[in-house]
Amino acid sequence: MILFCRTSEGERQEGTSQLLIDLKSSGISIRPILDMSGAHHFNEVSFVDVFVPASGLIGLEGHGWSQVMGELAFERSGPERFLSTVPLLIELVRRLHNTESDQALVGIGRLMSSLVVLRRLSQSVAGMLELGQSPALQSCIVKDLGALFEQEIPEVARHLVETEPSLTDPCEYSAALAASIMAAPSFSLRGGTREILRGIIARGLGLR
Repeated sequence: MILFCRTSEGERQEGTSQLLIDLKSSGISIRPILDMSGAHHFNEVSFVDVFVPASGLIGLEGHGWSQVMGELAFERSGPERFLSTVPLLIELVRRLHNTESDQALVGIGRLMSSLVVLRRLSQSVAGMLELGQSPALQSCIVKDLGALFEQEIPEVARHLVETEPSLTDPCEYSAALAASIMAAPSFSLRGGTREILRGIIARGLGLR
């Protein structure tokens, strides 16, 4: 794993570094963290007198914060930041494919247009990264808009189709709806909270 930690004295982010950790090292214990749906995506990792050799340093000592900020552009702008509830969108389209409801057509159309825009934005950030540029502002925009999109899908689905969500329901739509509702609160937290992201965007636009 990659550990972000303090390795020397400094103000705020100064004196922080990144270390590559061998999880087989003595003194490391790992406990799974399950989300509301029972899925296992995260762990609690505890360190007790763990020795890390000098070769475990990633990049430059004391430059951990700038390295992490650079990496966040990858994390915040990737397709995984706006595709989390697309399985529900797919099931919703299947459920409504024969509908003549204007409300359903408008709702699905709005979601699909947002998905196309987010894909183009994500590709644009990837292009900037490939050119060696630092799209910190642009990646925050993708992340913020992506989280809003991911959280909107279950709300639109609940409005258009009356179904009791259940993870154990053999109906794929009901199960996808339940999984999306349980995961949705996390979308505006992971990769930077919505408030932090919008603060970065505001600074980048000269608004604060």
